[in-house]
Amino acid sequence: MDTQKIARGAAITALYVVITYFLAPISFGPIQFRAAEALTVLPIIFPEAVPALFLGVMLANVIGGLGMVDIVGGSLVTLLAAYVTYKNKDNFFAYLSPILFNAFLISIYLHLLFDLPYWLNVIQIGLSEAAVVLILGVPLIKYLKKHF
Repeated sequence: MDTQKIARGAAITALYVVITYFLAPISFGPIQFRAAEALTVLPIIFPEAVPALFLGVMLANVIGGLGMVDIVGGSLVTLLAAYVTYKNKDNFFAYLSPILFNAFLISIYLHLLFDLPYWLNVIQIGLSEAAVVLILGVPLIKYLKKHF
């Protein structure tokens, strides 16, 4: 991995943490709108975004207050979604993978932590993730493809 990729990966990690930190009141819990999730589509263009997003979520979830289940669980779900996004970078599943994995997997432990109906969590997390990925992430990728 060259220096430029390492620097870009570090920037992605830092950006994820900073966005999540500054929007913390709406970034955690069973009802959330995590704007930093727009970055989950970056593996479409930048393979180094896969480990960068994993690390970014891990660090961001430390401040979230939900404990190890969120730090480890959220990070692993992001790693899975980022890898699938990278592997499917030439089709629409690249955009769907963070939406689907977050909706169905993050909702498992949010359901248990907050004693809320699983399917209600799936719908809320899925809609929030879809909004962020489709409204912010898709234009981000279009911009980056045009300029990089």
